[in-house]
Amino acid sequence: MKLQQTLLATVFAGLAASAFAAPVTYAVDPTHTYAGYEISHMGFSLQSGAFTQTTGTVVLDSSAKKGSVDINIDANSLNSNLAARDKHLKSADFFNVAKYPAITFKSNDLVFSGDQLSEVKGNLTLLGVTKPVTLKVTNFHGGKHPMAGKQAYGANAEAIIKRSDFGMSKMVPAIGDDVKLNIVIEAIAAS
Repeated sequence: MKLQQTLLATVFAGLAASAFAAPVTYAVDPTHTYAGYEISHMGFSLQSGAFTQTTGTVVLDSSAKKGSVDINIDANSLNSNLAARDKHLKSADFFNVAKYPAITFKSNDLVFSGDQLSEVKGNLTLLGVTKPVTLKVTNFHGGKHPMAGKQAYGANAEAIIKRSDFGMSKMVPAIGDDVKLNIVIEAIAAS
């Protein structure tokens, strides 16, 4: 009888804990989050750059394997390591940062393989055009952040998009239409 009571108590405790488990909101760490890109330059090389100012939130319910992502990228933070090129890329020919100061990615569709996040399916808005994009997650890790003392998650993800799908067709095909996105994100529990 005592064994049955112990088993029942354990089962009910587990059910109660899962019933009260709730999604956790994580704030994007802007010092360890950026969106990089690679693009063909006339077939000679792959040129790269990054948007270095990112804000947003990630909501994750790790037990239910559900969540959401809401990311805002400052388009004016583009850095290709050459000031003259940055100026041209920020112009109306490409990112038109004066008219479209933000690039956003929003998702409510996180796909897990076991305990590992494998895909994030969402909508990318660039130059005022919104298109579905699936980010393939290549690295995913969660744990207690050693400096912040809070739960944190980090991930790397990638996708290939066609810039012309977003209305950015200047110099295609000399400057490639396919753009590889390389996303690096860390987020720390907000509370």
